[in-house]
Amino acid sequence: MELELRDYVRIILKRIKLIIGLVVVLAIIAAVFSYGFMKPVYQSSTKLIVNNSQDMSGVIDINSVNLDLRLVDTYKQIIKTAAITDKVAERNPELGLTGEQINAMISVSSVSGTQVLTISAQHNDYSTTVTVVNEVANVFVEQIPTIMTVNNVSILNEAKLVDNPSPVAPNPILNIALSIIVALLLGVGLALLLEYFDDSIKDEHDVLQYVELPVLMSIPRVTQEDLEIGKQKSSNVRAEVGSNVTISK
Repeated sequence: MELELRDYVRIILKRIKLIIGLVVVLAIIAAVFSYGFMKPVYQSSTKLIVNNSQDMSGVIDINSVNLDLRLVDTYKQIIKTAAITDKVAERNPELGLTGEQINAMISVSSVSGTQVLTISAQHNDYSTTVTVVNEVANVFVEQIPTIMTVNNVSILNEAKLVDNPSPVAPNPILNIALSIIVALLLGVGLALLLEYFDDSIKDEHDVLQYVELPVLMSIPRVTQEDLEIGKQKSSNVRAEVGSNVTISK
């Protein structure tokens, strides 16, 4: 039997405590891991510009500009090679990083149609990120004339140490929000699954849905609380009746 929208709403409302409980548990777990167990990750970046598009008279050469733009993608790949990262590791033994580890730390990006390259690095130690991006930029600028027999790259700006850096990860608010969304999806899915496997008949709605017969009479379920209320009402009635009875001789 196909379920209508109101059936889904009824199922969700019936299992609302389960769904809310799942949301609370996963949100608490996400908060504990984000604030207590996940190490902060810092990021620094430096920018390079690929520019060799002026002749001695200062006139911009369009062909050279187009060449520089085409070389940007090539340079992005060269920066991530061992020819650059291994030399950075060799020059900075105090970092305790290998060329492969430096390669995994850095990323190189560019905006389409521009001659600017951005080298970024992420690490748990902020000062390490600053050192790595600056050293990668310096080594690349030094080595590119030998690798490509051109000298058209210069550093646009270097990464600088700041007093109170903000980590880029983890993001506790985002983690908690994602956990709530996942918990809601899991909770609704679990509620629908439990309803699918539950073939018992509990109320008039189930009788109408499965038997397709009208309900002529129903016997309500009596709880312990109902019994206590009934006893209290009976005691009150007897007390009231007793107070109104007078004995005459």
